Amino acid sequence: MKEITQELLNSFRSPAFPGSYFLSFEGIEGAGKSTQIIRLKNHLEQKNFRVLVLREPGGTPFGEKMRQAILETKTEITPLAEAHLFASSRAQLLTEVVLKELAVPNTVIICDRYIDSSLVYQGHSRGLGIAEVLNIHNAFPLNLVPHLTFYLKINVDTSEKRQKMRNAPKDYFESKGVEFYKKLVVGYDTVAELFPNRILTLDAEVSLDSMTMTILDTVDKLLGQNKNTPQLEE
Repeated sequence: MKEITQELLNSFRSPAFPGSYFLSFEGIEGAGKSTQIIRLKNHLEQKNFRVLVLREPGGTPFGEKMRQAILETKTEITPLAEAHLFASSRAQLLTEVVLKELAVPNTVIICDRYIDSSLVYQGHSRGLGIAEVLNIHNAFPLNLVPHLTFYLKINVDTSEKRQKMRNAPKDYFESKGVEFYKKLVVGYDTVAELFPNRILTLDAEVSLDSMTMTILDTVDKLLGQNKNTPQLEE
């Protein structure tokens, strides 16, 4: 398995568009990403930011078709194929949407899942290797990462309970079972350790309002402290 070197980690950077920011949310199913994204969007719009909410895979016509093809398939996809499919969707999203929109000052893009999902799902949990996924992304624009990522951490039991409450059909990944979800939690912890300056781990077992306050306060500090230098170093 390939080694994760500091040189490889250092090749990933945040987009440098003064006045604009790129944020992402990560976590297993039921962590509350959608709710927190909506609340953050409303908060930022009240502060007169131009806010775009994207999702992965998706965000472009090509990406949405790929999302449907992957999540609705009943046929097993190899981890390597999965990683390249998600990277393809991500490259299109970056080129078609993210870079163009961030070039407009006072813009905040919030993405529901991004590269960390690939590192966790395909790299760790599916056994491809985190270094392998990083190497797939080690070319512009795939080496661009958010300025800040919120990892909403819950345990597997909480995830299962919340999914049952939603009573929605399970997609390709959701149907892989409890053991797969346990691997995902370990994977997210591992990736958060690799990128400590970008990924903020939050206890998503607390109340929604408590977590919202933490997220809004953290984003306000980011936007206030980095008006002239929005790029965060890994």
